Amino acid sequence: MDLSSLIRNVPDFPKPGIQFKDITTLLKDGKAFRCVIDTWKERYEPMRIDAIVGMESRGFIFGATLAYSMTLPFVPVRKKHKLPAKTVSITYDLEYGTDTIEMHEDALKPRDRVLIVDDLLATGGTLAATVGLVRQLGAEVVEAAVLIELSFLEARKRLEAIPIHSLIQMGE
Repeated sequence: MDLSSLIRNVPDFPKPGIQFKDITTLLKDGKAFRCVIDTWKERYEPMRIDAIVGMESRGFIFGATLAYSMTLPFVPVRKKHKLPAKTVSITYDLEYGTDTIEMHEDALKPRDRVLIVDDLLATGGTLAATVGLVRQLGAEVVEAAVLIELSFLEARKRLEAIPIHSLIQMGE
């Protein structure tokens, strides 16, 4: 199935110069959404994954659905002050400033084998920070799965130690 044909490009959103990759057009195609989840399930079932971590907010859609499909725990990574219990946090650099993400400190156990799931890999900052949170809790990142990778931004170079699997690679 040609999943890339189901991604809508929205120019100048959320600000001028950005070419936003809209996944809602894929999500409204039930067969395509099922294809994404089934493809990942087939890939990850043999890998003995203990938990799936998804980043706010679109990572929740794919990560939680995959966790349900594989009967695994889903662990949300959220922006600062959005989780109700005690958290671990990490602050990371953005193009203009910094951001902080958090995870509950009891979300993972040491030596858990974790899959990180998100919709899009751009520069890799949020993914690198999420890896940092997982490692703070003593868990191991088996791989990161993303629906779309903006390959021209070369995030893989920044994330050399993290295996990354993308279903769609897009250039500029």
